Amino acid sequence: MGNEERITWKTGEILKKYGVSLRKSLGQNFLIDPNMVKKIAESAHLESEDGVIEIGPGVGVLTAELAKRAKKVVAVEIDGRLIPILSDIFRDWKSIRIIHGDILKINLHEITSFLLQETKRVHVVANLPYYVTTPILMRLLEDKLPLTSIVVMVQREVADRIAAEPGGKEYGALSIACQYFAKVEKVLQVPKEVFYPKPEVDSTVIRLMLYAFPPVRVEEENLFFQVVRASFANRRKTLFNNLRSAFPELEQNLSSLLSEGGIDPKRRGETLTIQEFSTLSNLIWRERVKKRGEKLLYE
Repeated sequence: MGNEERITWKTGEILKKYGVSLRKSLGQNFLIDPNMVKKIAESAHLESEDGVIEIGPGVGVLTAELAKRAKKVVAVEIDGRLIPILSDIFRDWKSIRIIHGDILKINLHEITSFLLQETKRVHVVANLPYYVTTPILMRLLEDKLPLTSIVVMVQREVADRIAAEPGGKEYGALSIACQYFAKVEKVLQVPKEVFYPKPEVDSTVIRLMLYAFPPVRVEEENLFFQVVRASFANRRKTLFNNLRSAFPELEQNLSSLLSEGGIDPKRRGETLTIQEFSTLSNLIWRERVKKRGEKLLYE
């Protein structure tokens, strides 16, 4: 049986052949619509010399489409029961490497540095399990991997949060984190009918084009995100009250810091732009430096 024939089996038939039942605990909902699979692969804008890290290949339907377009695909699958299926289906595909592991635990730098070292650009493509979407995205972004893009299918509500602009209820810490590291674009709406088994919600494919440098300057990245998280700790509270709880040592200076940054202390976190969060975190950083008795080089 040829490669093409093996990978075009229906997902249900493949699972039945190997005696595998899907597990809700792993968030397993596999794509079964060939046209949708092709659209997702196309949305990654792969070139022939590119490398791909695929998260959760399932039974390899998307994996095959990616391998047709890229030089090398490293597919990371957490479910050990699916490894024999993938190994069998792709035994003749030299451009595909199957790895059994947890994407939150494996060394991604080793994959990019060694398994994909001969590729021109590296992309991540995945149909992410809904229950672990945010941890995976944040690891990919915070690990400073040499990635060109991240193309992932997520729950529609999560995609709305990631791409949200200031002022709306969807806008929050996840929006700012993703938009700090990458340009975010919603590229494809995916109905629940194209999955097996069918989930309860619709999905969206988003593309994150990673920046070489963040769009705003921050003196201390960890502090920047600490300020962001604090500002959304209680969405009903004002910015001043949320920050006062997170930075009690700055309470006496907080009003003046906000005023210096041109930020009304009565505003709420969801109204601040990423630039305003940058300004605020840099002012807090400066205040901390002064309290330590250190001298600022630019003053």
